[in-house]
Amino acid sequence: MEAGCFFEDLAIGQKASFGKTITEADIVLFAAVTGDTNPMHLDAEYAKTTVFGERIAHGMLAAGLITKVMGTQLPGPGTIYMSQSLRFRAPVRIGDTVTAIVEITALNAEKHRATLRTVCLVKGAPVLEGEAIVLVPTRQGASA
Repeated sequence: MEAGCFFEDLAIGQKASFGKTITEADIVLFAAVTGDTNPMHLDAEYAKTTVFGERIAHGMLAAGLITKVMGTQLPGPGTIYMSQSLRFRAPVRIGDTVTAIVEITALNAEKHRATLRTVCLVKGAPVLEGEAIVLVPTRQGASA
């Protein structure tokens, strides 16, 4: 298995993170992939008339960075999303560096599930917060 952990390696309090600066291209590509062409994200003139006064990134673009952490670092490859709650706290603007952090808060050994606190920060302030439950590969499952 690539970098990451089997369920047996996990402990409450473990953390991992990933940072990315959001670009114009990220927003345009996310809109193309999802079909979310809300002018808040794509039309500078429209966005000037909103409470934010400028274009902002899709909230789910920032949330997507959480999946990068969970799928490649902690728990890592083979992790399967079961659920995710999100509370959007502030906008992400073009040029902002978003840091996605996951932290293990609970483990269910019987079902091989981990509960994770999920947060995305810009300049140290949360732009989104939530909780995820994931199914984590086991050593036994890997050798089968």
